[in-house]
Amino acid sequence: MGPSGSGKSTLLDSLSGRLPSNAFLSGTILLNGRKTTLSFGTAAYVTQEDNLTSTLTVRETISYTANLRLPEKMPWSEKKRLVEGTIDEMGLRDCTDTPIGNWHLRGISTGEKRRVSIAVEILTRPRLLFLDEPTSGLDSASAFFVVQTLRNLARDGRTVIASVHQPSNEVFGLFDHLCLLSAGRIVYFGQASEAYNFFTHAGFPCPPLRNPSDHFLRCINSDFDKVGATLKSERGVDPPEEVTAAEATLRLIHLYKTSPYSRATREEVEEMAKVPGQLPDADSTLVRRSFTNMWRDFGYYRMRFIIYVIVSICMGPSTGTWEQLKQSRGACSAFVFGFVTFMSVGGFPSFVEDMKVFHRERLNGHYGVAAFAISNTLSAVPFLILISITAGTICYTMVRLHPGFSHYIFFVLCLYASITVVESLMMVVATFVPNFLMGLMIGAGIQGIFMLVSGHYRFPKDLPKPVWKYPLSYMSFQFWALQASPSQRVAGAPRISGEYVLEKFLQVSIHRSKWIDLGVLFSMVVIYRLLFFAMIKLGEEVVPHLRRRAARKRLLRQKRKGSAAGDVALGSLDQSPSLRM
Repeated sequence: MGPSGSGKSTLLDSLSGRLPSNAFLSGTILLNGRKTTLSFGTAAYVTQEDNLTSTLTVRETISYTANLRLPEKMPWSEKKRLVEGTIDEMGLRDCTDTPIGNWHLRGISTGEKRRVSIAVEILTRPRLLFLDEPTSGLDSASAFFVVQTLRNLARDGRTVIASVHQPSNEVFGLFDHLCLLSAGRIVYFGQASEAYNFFTHAGFPCPPLRNPSDHFLRCINSDFDKVGATLKSERGVDPPEEVTAAEATLRLIHLYKTSPYSRATREEVEEMAKVPGQLPDADSTLVRRSFTNMWRDFGYYRMRFIIYVIVSICMGPSTGTWEQLKQSRGACSAFVFGFVTFMSVGGFPSFVEDMKVFHRERLNGHYGVAAFAISNTLSAVPFLILISITAGTICYTMVRLHPGFSHYIFFVLCLYASITVVESLMMVVATFVPNFLMGLMIGAGIQGIFMLVSGHYRFPKDLPKPVWKYPLSYMSFQFWALQASPSQRVAGAPRISGEYVLEKFLQVSIHRSKWIDLGVLFSMVVIYRLLFFAMIKLGEEVVPHLRRRAARKRLLRQKRKGSAAGDVALGSLDQSPSLRM
């Protein structure tokens, strides 16, 4: 507990191994008296942000978590019992069938979202549970029952560590231990019930009828500087004395280090026993959940489907007939594989929301990167096929492209591959640009460059060879789509030699099989998906080490300039060389 900016979230991030990638931890963390790494899936973390799948109902959200994290051998009836029990514990019975909610879907309240976030983590009863502001946004009654549920978990042999900003008197009475922080320093750490006596002995007794937690924060909150330090004077014991909150905090820190409360806490830590954890497996639940979200989220695919249909219908009257083959049909191909596929960028915001849910579940040990990448790919296939067939059929029929079923199938395959390439490209962008506005701009910029070197605005042989032709034009999926599509759409056309148009006007190679071009498109899909997987793994394992090394160098430079190391290092939460759990 502590005032804003005291280091509560930083302490939780340090203990759980979630420090920002540009920061590092000094000192050691001992788990059950040993320096070790948390087993994957042993610990769970409820962050301040409620990152939930917005289109799922409360029951579906918790049920999918049960399928993901509970043992596969557990009967569904037992899983259902745990789900319903958790719903009752979190007071969510009245909104079980209500969606979480988003910009177009009315859902549950902020406090109910908070309780759902807690529910999906306590469902599996993890051995170690971190919660950052679990009572934020809750009314007093809801906060009491939520903390009471967390206390029951602790009574069942679990370790529950929560940061709280300003609990009520009833909530404070449920705490077993209290770690009071101020500006990253420990003011008190021990039995919560003994904090009252510690402040009294230090000369800061809690006045009658005042919430003890409010009193503690008032004494150590230096944001508003002046406090009545010796509140004994309110009882007529001593004359009034006023000191700054910083001075009061320093006095409390010094007294705590030499107090019996500190010694008792260290002795208690030495008696902790080690409890092993288990690693859960993910299955097809991810595919079903992702498919449900894509179907219900209007902006994911349904809106794009409508736009694709409207644009395809508009293409029919505006393209022309065979007499305008050279100009209008070339432009038609460029429009289909340029602008039409460009609309796939519009699904980026929905994918960013999926990434937020993935990061939360990934850090809590729900599943791995491969499971997320595969499930997202498989669940998107039906929607992309439906869009490709519908839009491709309308366009192919109304524009009256080359007759023949095989030519039609090839055109639809080209459209499907192109749309999937754009989807995969935006997945890669989402790994390093979590902001959807910046992601849309970057994705649009990449698409624009690919259009310029695709061969429509300037023929491939006329492109400057350095950079623009080699390698950009061959990196552009639109280049390969334009090479493949006209070769089956124009060849053998009446009144004019299709081969003549391909070679002289469109500069499409007639000596290379169109299936090679299509194969390159599908190869790009695989490459971008693998790149998406690799970049997430790289961001998890390599980038944090590089940024921490840079942070250490900055720290050393500041030390040489005479800066105090305690103002920079995130490991200065305590003056002792180690921090124990």
